[in-house]
Amino acid sequence: MAEKILIVDDSDLNLRLLSSILKNEGYEIIEAVDGEEAVDLALRELPDLILLDVMMPNKDGYEACSEIKSDNRTTNIAIIFLSAKAEAKDKIKGLELGGADYVTKPFDKGEVLARVRAQLKIQNLTKCMIRANQDLLKKQESLDNDLKAAAEIQKSLLPDTLPGIQSIDVSWKFMPCQRIGGDLFNLLRLDEDHWAVYVLDVSGHGVPSAMVSVSVSQMLRPQTGFVVKKSIKPPPYYTIVSPSEVLNELDREYPIDRFEKFFTISYHVLNTKNGLLKYSNAAHPPPVLLHQDGTLELLDKGGTIIGMDGILPFEEGERELCFKDKLIIYTDGIVEYQDRNGSFYGEDRFYMELQKLKNEPVSVIMDGIIESVMNFGEHNEPQDDITMLGLEFKGNEKKGAS
Repeated sequence: MAEKILIVDDSDLNLRLLSSILKNEGYEIIEAVDGEEAVDLALRELPDLILLDVMMPNKDGYEACSEIKSDNRTTNIAIIFLSAKAEAKDKIKGLELGGADYVTKPFDKGEVLARVRAQLKIQNLTKCMIRANQDLLKKQESLDNDLKAAAEIQKSLLPDTLPGIQSIDVSWKFMPCQRIGGDLFNLLRLDEDHWAVYVLDVSGHGVPSAMVSVSVSQMLRPQTGFVVKKSIKPPPYYTIVSPSEVLNELDREYPIDRFEKFFTISYHVLNTKNGLLKYSNAAHPPPVLLHQDGTLELLDKGGTIIGMDGILPFEEGERELCFKDKLIIYTDGIVEYQDRNGSFYGEDRFYMELQKLKNEPVSVIMDGIIESVMNFGEHNEPQDDITMLGLEFKGNEKKGAS
């Protein structure tokens, strides 16, 4: 299809001359004799290029250019001004109004064609860029929708309500640094007295990390029957897998070269009847056991990251929770949160804040830590996912008071 050029000039001689030059080159020509007609034709015909005379009755070329450039439909159409005025100030005025080039009268055929071809080439490149940008926007919109859907899927894996566990109060905070992240946690009922509690942190951010975290969460569901609970023949027909063996199994199932990702995890099995807690950490920040007397104990038994393909076995720790003991499990996004100067929130500040909040319910502790972190960084966006899970044991009251 021939490119369309609108020629605007109040001189019939100039119109015929320019039309002849350009028609011979195969261009489609539209003609206007003043600024009013030029604006009207530009809006109706949407030409690829406009040659616009400056000095015209009723509405001059500058006014017509201003109107054409102010309309979204025609703002990207290139305009070459035509004028007998060769002074720099006249050319500058036209260019400032949005003109792309200037041709002085009397016309030189070679110059006219060279400038027209140059502007049409630029115009075609601009159109290609606009189309490419529109395609990118559509793809970005589609990707955003996919990310929203993925975020909803990941969110559905989090506890939608706090489980009603007898003798345990539970609270949590989850702040992904992107729409979806690599952190995940859950509380899973294993039987009448035992609950599995875990927090994991997959390396990296975004969709790849989220996919790994979702996969791991499915592996840790009791219904799978072989990672956290194993079927046996004699009653009660199952056995609860120890935390260290759960991590050993995950280490074998998720070697680094499988997803090119590794992850840390803190996995616990809690007997809600007597407060017996068994745990193991895979290179995860040690959970904090906040005793009723305000002392802090770090639960640091475990081993290296998940992904080493079973090279080293994981150690296992055991503690008996007393009345009002609190367990805080978190990811390194808290202690590695940075302020605008690059300083870290750090473990010491985190432990001090826990000491201040030691007598508060776990929900208040969660809120207090997040507030402290955000205030430290002047509410900067987190550089990493932030996850924190808190449990307070309400059993063994007599034992805890003794």
